[in-house]
Amino acid sequence: MTRKTPQGSERMNTEMITAGDFRNGVTFEMDGQVMQVIEFQHVKPGKGAAFVRVKMRNVINGGVTERTFNPSDKFENAYVERRDMEYLYNDGGLYYFMDNETYEQSPIGKDKLNDAFRFVKENMTCKVLSYKGGVFGVEPPTFIELAVTDTEPGVRGDTATNVLKPATLETGAVIRVPLFIDKDDVIRVDTRTGEYLERVKT
Repeated sequence: MTRKTPQGSERMNTEMITAGDFRNGVTFEMDGQVMQVIEFQHVKPGKGAAFVRVKMRNVINGGVTERTFNPSDKFENAYVERRDMEYLYNDGGLYYFMDNETYEQSPIGKDKLNDAFRFVKENMTCKVLSYKGGVFGVEPPTFIELAVTDTEPGVRGDTATNVLKPATLETGAVIRVPLFIDKDDVIRVDTRTGEYLERVKT
């Protein structure tokens, strides 16, 4: 007799992975934390046992650490779900997102949002990250186009991009932009670094 599991629940059988199988991007559980491999190196010294040197990131809090493992060390595979959801609005400390497939709305606490979320407008689609049903983060689109709502008047003919001034964007975020950027210009921003990339529209 087979038991049905609720839709969206984790599989009961636990998949294991050894340190010898680590590859970039692999997620695994260690000491109750979810880690993602950033870099790995298999080391076979002339004397002594081989080992794996791993640079990894805690996907919950973003912390990066380095450790060495025995290639036979076993860990539980961690399945991180990335679901496309549309940002609707915020109400106090709660930010509401809608699943693009089921249209179900979910509130997410402000503490789960990173600095990049300051570039997100209402009705933008983000990736909501969860592990074992618990949401731990939101990934905005890598590149976002936003209008400049306030900045010092642009300097005509000055196309230098190495001299910067502050500009307020339509989401309230403040970044530094070249002198030729004017109020109401639309610019493209890299949400990973918070940097100006180019002017899209004047």
